[in-house]
Amino acid sequence: MSASPSNLSTALRSSWALLLGFGILMLGDGLQGTLLAVRADQEGFSATVTGMIMSSFYLGFLCGSILTPRVMTLVGHIRVFAALAALASATILVHAVFVAIPAWIALRFLSGICFAGLYVVAESWLNDRATNETRGKLLSLYMVVTYMGVGIGQLFLNLADPKGYPLFVLTSVLISIAVVPLLLSANDAPGFDESVRLKLGELFRISPLGIICMFIEGLVTATLFALGPIYGQRLGLNLEEISYFMASAVVGTILLQWPIGALSDRFDRRRVLTIVAFLASAAAYLCIRAEHESTIVLFLSIGMFAGLALPLYSVCIAHTNDHLEPKQMIAASGTLVLVGGIGAIIGPVVVAVLMDVYGNDFFFWCMGGAHCIAGLFALYRMAKRPSTPLDKQGRFTPAAMHPSSSVIECMQQHAMEESTAEDPADKQA
Repeated sequence: MSASPSNLSTALRSSWALLLGFGILMLGDGLQGTLLAVRADQEGFSATVTGMIMSSFYLGFLCGSILTPRVMTLVGHIRVFAALAALASATILVHAVFVAIPAWIALRFLSGICFAGLYVVAESWLNDRATNETRGKLLSLYMVVTYMGVGIGQLFLNLADPKGYPLFVLTSVLISIAVVPLLLSANDAPGFDESVRLKLGELFRISPLGIICMFIEGLVTATLFALGPIYGQRLGLNLEEISYFMASAVVGTILLQWPIGALSDRFDRRRVLTIVAFLASAAAYLCIRAEHESTIVLFLSIGMFAGLALPLYSVCIAHTNDHLEPKQMIAASGTLVLVGGIGAIIGPVVVAVLMDVYGNDFFFWCMGGAHCIAGLFALYRMAKRPSTPLDKQGRFTPAAMHPSSSVIECMQQHAMEESTAEDPADKQA
């Protein structure tokens, strides 16, 4: 289903302030992740310790994504949103005051809870503004704004020395400013109905490939953004080059998200997933070889790797939806967040340990190996189950980084609407 120009203009008129707030919030999110990773390395923290610090954010994010809707039903969305924004803004400042491993682990965990809560509310407002005609277009705009915010946020690293206070203050200011358009643009509170959860075992029986690949993509995405600055710094890149290195990953993702999604709509998603996963694995190897080339070659290589790897997150969600009844899609969202979140928690710690033991190159060896496993498992599933007919496949919808259950529910609601409109017949698992 494609939105007409009038539908797009209607969506923009109703949601431009929300999208602006998203973009500013992602500027702060993109900056703080890279800033803390670089500062941790400058303070002499090992890759293992830094991995633990960065993983604690994803643990908090997972907890916050699950708990926030329940808290909002008790005290109201505006109070929770304002409280989490104030706490997130203050938390980043405390990092600069108490530079200690236990403090940073606790603060990153708290920051993860706060950001998850902010996303849950903001994404729910966005979904509440969407109609059947504009939902897909709004999700696409949300994805572009989110990735652009994260990418530009990397470049802010060049504005000051990470060892000082200014960048921490800037991150705090960005978070504080971001909530202004979000709060001023929100009228009625979005609903937070308790949905029935689809158990992990049941969802795995329905779509084993979707679950395994969601875990792998959560692992790789978290590893890339948590340890990428450490990898760059230990490779000898200066601060400006590290910011370009991380921004290149985001640019590559934006450029290849749509082509990969379009291919997954036209062909068997498992075949697309298999080919792209193997290509991502090969691109990871090219990144290792690019270490000995110019920085331009390295930036192009990381852009190619991220552009192939990160869109598979959305492909996994679309593939899982293809094997769900419409009534199961919303219930599956929390389980998908759980699976991706577990991968995000484990990835940075495991890869950081391997980097400390076997060297810097294991940053890409691990991510490339993970995608090789995903490709092999996809081949196995293709041999075990017939492909879903193309006319039974739902439409691909891009997902941005750090999706909460709210945005996955929005994606699945969009898929459910299109499934009902195009073909009401039941899909066979």
